[in-house]
Amino acid sequence: MMPSPALHNGVVAALHSVAERVIMPRFQNLAAADIAEKTPGDLVTIADKESEAMLHEALSTLLPDSAIVGEEAAAADSSVLDQLSAPACWIIDPIDGTHNYAHGKPPFGVIIALCADGVTEAGWLYDPIMRRLCHAWRDDGAYINGEPIAATQSSFERPIAAISEIFLNPKQRESVRCHIAPHYTLADIPRCAAEQYPRLVLGQNDVSLFERVLPWDHAAGILFLNEAGGMAARPDGRAYAPTQDERGLIGAASPALFDAMAELVRQTDWYNL
Repeated sequence: MMPSPALHNGVVAALHSVAERVIMPRFQNLAAADIAEKTPGDLVTIADKESEAMLHEALSTLLPDSAIVGEEAAAADSSVLDQLSAPACWIIDPIDGTHNYAHGKPPFGVIIALCADGVTEAGWLYDPIMRRLCHAWRDDGAYINGEPIAATQSSFERPIAAISEIFLNPKQRESVRCHIAPHYTLADIPRCAAEQYPRLVLGQNDVSLFERVLPWDHAAGILFLNEAGGMAARPDGRAYAPTQDERGLIGAASPALFDAMAELVRQTDWYNL
């Protein structure tokens, strides 16, 4: 799929509109009744639902024959995920970082990916507070607020790693602490993929290890990082695809940083723990 300025501009307009009309007016202004749990610890707010509905309408207008997979729609009906392999499919995370948003703090963002036959062709990650837009088209590079960007490593001797332990089992947590963490300076995780992927590109973090890899969290960010010259892939080096239902992903500011983390993951026999 070739980059389309008209399509890009339409997505950007939809992102700005939903941020201004739904997300920011409700930020730090949610009542208890506006927040619920989909599963224990997995929050959803009225703003998530309103944002997804608004984006669904806008994206349907941009590509009338496209499928749409939204996080909240998939939570209500898992068969929605069957559309991920459609000839054209939008993937929506209406508010990424809902835990932060529901507690009245940043970071949070909106993520949209456009896929064709199960391959991510374009992605957008928008931070409504910073008004920072990261986007990429496959084979066309990565951009922040319209300016080309290349991934940069941090300047520290020991690489900075952001490793989420939220979805790890006890053996995996022990493996991280004993065998992986000693090789890095650990950074706090933002609990927000829309923030984590820019951190890897901007030299704030060098590498990140993800256990749960949901398409609305990762499809756009993986494309953005790879197009910026970093590397995001499965720990065995296989490319990520939104249609895959697998655990585990490494994102890194360079292929060399990826390889170093991947070797540690292999040594710990991570996926048999």
